[in-house]
Amino acid sequence: MSCGGCKNSGDSSHSCSTNSKGEFGCDIIDTCEYSYKLSVFDWLANVKSPQHQCKYVEVRFKNDRKSIYHNISNLPLHIGSIVTVEAGSGYDVGVVSLTGELVRIQMKKKNFDQNQTAKIYRITSQKEVETWQNARKKEEEVKLEARKIAKRLHLEMKITDIEYQGDGTKITFYYTADGRVDFRQLIKEYANAFRAKVDMKQIGYRQETAKIGGIGSCGRELCCSTWLTDFRSVNTNAARYQQLSINPVKLAGQCGKLKCCLNFELDSYIDALSHFPSSSTILNTEKGRAFCIKIDVFKKRMWFAYVDNSMLWYDLDIEEVKKLIAVNKQGDKIPPLEELKSQSISSIPNGVDLIQENSIDRFEKKKSNHKRQKKNQNTEKKENTNTAENKKEQKPKSSNRKFNKKKNPPRKDNNNE
Repeated sequence: MSCGGCKNSGDSSHSCSTNSKGEFGCDIIDTCEYSYKLSVFDWLANVKSPQHQCKYVEVRFKNDRKSIYHNISNLPLHIGSIVTVEAGSGYDVGVVSLTGELVRIQMKKKNFDQNQTAKIYRITSQKEVETWQNARKKEEEVKLEARKIAKRLHLEMKITDIEYQGDGTKITFYYTADGRVDFRQLIKEYANAFRAKVDMKQIGYRQETAKIGGIGSCGRELCCSTWLTDFRSVNTNAARYQQLSINPVKLAGQCGKLKCCLNFELDSYIDALSHFPSSSTILNTEKGRAFCIKIDVFKKRMWFAYVDNSMLWYDLDIEEVKKLIAVNKQGDKIPPLEELKSQSISSIPNGVDLIQENSIDRFEKKKSNHKRQKKNQNTEKKENTNTAENKKEQKPKSSNRKFNKKKNPPRKDNNNE
């Protein structure tokens, strides 16, 4: 089995495996960190390329940073090839993540300007690979030291991640902050400490989570670190439309913001709710006023309860509710809900909390109290028999006491004699 960063996914010699030292990763170079985030499935891999093949390739760098480069020299590149590319100063090293016609589609999607595309210099040599690897090994140590320097300068910012350029001459610091940060002194400190050109980039909390990665509450990898790149704003109305409880703990993701997945099904919910009457609808029945207490969007049903007795719910179809609303608008009262209901879903005795109906153990099999009732009956029988025997023994005991008092004279103390 191999990842997208392996040189040849079909060749087992280049696949991910455990070497003799017990280290896990690619045999040629450890590119797994550059491959598992925002991976791409090439669905045109088995399709024959046209005569004018696309000369642009997509190159992935650390975490979720990707860019498109021009293959001027027509190098034989495929997914997983390690290439040396043009940078602002010097060169950078990355891994090819996409080739062929899919790159052209990505360029149209992102409105990529071909005139401003950087070049691919060559396939990376072994010496450049060693320089790249040595720079990557220092990243964690440099990140910890950078955080200490920022803390010493009392700057309200967090260094989330750092990335060395392939030639080791430039370091990019990614940080998060609530406001603007004056890091002029910080850049001087970093340049003196790390002996490299410093570039500071502020990112949002969602971009921070995308770089770090993780597992969501659904049990899958985070969408932002696997495929999601378009971060749209999410508000609490998305949760209200989907009939979700406004619980910040459950609705917030690992970034501390509302989960992006709240927007995934929002359009279908809004479309379905457009056919529903207002949830604030009041029905005037012969028995009293009834209000809407719950709706089911995809079953197209609404549950009503009387104002005087909110413990008993009645479900009605939305088409029937629309007819009842029309009758009320004419000034007439509708029959009681008991006659209109299709099914009573909840009949809860007084004094019982509605939350108990949604408890975790509601589907568990309840233990029968047959043994306990039998035990209680046996104890009651024993108590009854004991009380009857005590009543019978009370009279002779009292007569014996009187007899004993007469028969036994009081004792005399030897000391008085």
